[in-house]
Amino acid sequence: MVVYQTQEKPDQKYRRRENDWRLFLRLVPYGKRNGKLLALSMSLLIPIAIANAIQPMLVGQAISLIRQEPSTYEFLKNRPLWEGLNILQVMLLGAIAIRLTLTGIQGYLVQRLGQQITAAIREDLFHHVTSLAVRFFDRTAVGKLITRLTSDVESLGDVFSTGAIGIISDLLSMLVIVGLMFSIQWQIASLLLLMLIPITWLIIYFQQQYRQANYKTREELSSLNSQLQENIVGINVVQLFRREKFNSELFRASNNRYVKELDTTIWYDSAVSATLEWVSLIAIAGVLWVGSLLLLKQNLTFGILSAFILYAQQLFDPLRNFAEKFTVIQAGFTAVERVSDILDEPIEIRDYPSNFDFQPSYIHQTVAKLESQNFTPTAELGEIRFEHVWFAYKDDDYVIKDLDFIINPGEKIALVGPTGAGKSSIIRLLCRLYEPTQGRILIDGIDIRQIPQAELRRYMTVILQEAFLFAGDVKSNISLGDEYTFEQIQQAAKKTNIDEFVNQLPQGYDTQLRERGTNISSGQKQLLAFARAAIRNPQVLVLDEATASLDVGTEALVQEALNQLLVKRTAIIIAHRLSTIRNVDRIFVLKRGELIEQGSHQQLLQQGGFYATLHNLQMLGT
Repeated sequence: MVVYQTQEKPDQKYRRRENDWRLFLRLVPYGKRNGKLLALSMSLLIPIAIANAIQPMLVGQAISLIRQEPSTYEFLKNRPLWEGLNILQVMLLGAIAIRLTLTGIQGYLVQRLGQQITAAIREDLFHHVTSLAVRFFDRTAVGKLITRLTSDVESLGDVFSTGAIGIISDLLSMLVIVGLMFSIQWQIASLLLLMLIPITWLIIYFQQQYRQANYKTREELSSLNSQLQENIVGINVVQLFRREKFNSELFRASNNRYVKELDTTIWYDSAVSATLEWVSLIAIAGVLWVGSLLLLKQNLTFGILSAFILYAQQLFDPLRNFAEKFTVIQAGFTAVERVSDILDEPIEIRDYPSNFDFQPSYIHQTVAKLESQNFTPTAELGEIRFEHVWFAYKDDDYVIKDLDFIINPGEKIALVGPTGAGKSSIIRLLCRLYEPTQGRILIDGIDIRQIPQAELRRYMTVILQEAFLFAGDVKSNISLGDEYTFEQIQQAAKKTNIDEFVNQLPQGYDTQLRERGTNISSGQKQLLAFARAAIRNPQVLVLDEATASLDVGTEALVQEALNQLLVKRTAIIIAHRLSTIRNVDRIFVLKRGELIEQGSHQQLLQQGGFYATLHNLQMLGT
């Protein structure tokens, strides 16, 4: 099969496809799933903002009370100095205690909310990715998918929790502070408010630049992870062909590009913080200058001036937090865009397409019987029909061309042909891993697009040339998550003559297999694949060079079990060794996606065509 992979240029110009508001709205449904937690965390923002904002006012009142200024509150004027100060101290300590306590609770709730949102998004993304057609994975690097399922999703959860709620908190704090300042002295309050206009513009500008740089950074991180994953998976080839130094240089170049883009994001992030520090110092200086003028004209008291100096500092604290959270949100929006690219990827192969009227069929009844383990497949079922099927992995580059044939129920068919003839593509189409470009495929007279995918793949079983094993015990690798009893698993192993091999493992059926089954041989992995097929009791069996990894002795055992397994079942066998398919009913000879010959082994040899040529070449080779 030819795999086409789309490469993105590193210097590709960043394009915003959706505005920030629409990106944020995509996260709202996840927030609604945790509505109570969200509402509780939001309700704490108001008392936190008020408790924080009254602290400078209480300090100013203490100074006014000591200096006996007219701005002192009435309920403090007629009290002794120490009594008034004690009241203000209790109020200040109470405000601080309330703020710290509620801030701690609210921080915990926000983090919990973020984790729940992140988990929900990750689950939805994983479910969507595993539902996509194989065509999507042909053009998408695994490392990029891993990045989007991990680091991108983590950043995405921060958008709604830490970022969005934090910004609302900061805005609320600023509104309360501005309101209190105007209630105390409007001239200085107006000065501070005017200073917010240019700083707001600067923050927006820097964050836009940060957003662009962060998008490029994540693209480089995806490429880095993809390269790392490729080298780990292909470590045998890397070491056998001494590519360590060459691959290290490639990785170093990718890593340097990533660090370069990361440095750009750090620069813009630092620029925001530095700008805010300068403006906050200028704001305090402005308050002192205007306040001193008003103080000389006796239009302002020391207590109020002290309060405004503290308010000037407090006003820029939310702005600093706002800038930091805005950075989190911009990084999150970049992640939203990248994750949305995956979530928006259409599911090409679905059950019951809208252009079909689904009709229940006896296939569903047969599948139910097969699952009972007591049902013996019947030679009356398992007809496969290809009706003028065309297929291309990309555009009009057809790898299957106008295939039109019928495989009768219970018939054993072999597919032969040179590499790239389309043998494996036929199996992928039959299992509905891809959809035909033209034409249709029927099983027992029913278009496979009308059969639910789970039932279609339960009705037939495919044994590939290289068996893939998951990390786990032997039992789980035979059952693959289906609910089979241990007796059924053991019976399937005995049917395929592998029970003895399994019992020789250290813990028998409970032996833990490493990822991809690296602690057993290739032949042993293939034996487990046969047990997987036997336990599912399929009506149609597909073998893709399934015995190629077995030694002679093991192959003889499996072949004996396979002969029993093929009884009354339709079978399609892909074989490169023509000696293994002499006894099949018919042989389909493929060349460049076309069916050029068909017949029994003897008939094709007598015709003296392409099959006879292949056979003679193999005979010469042996």
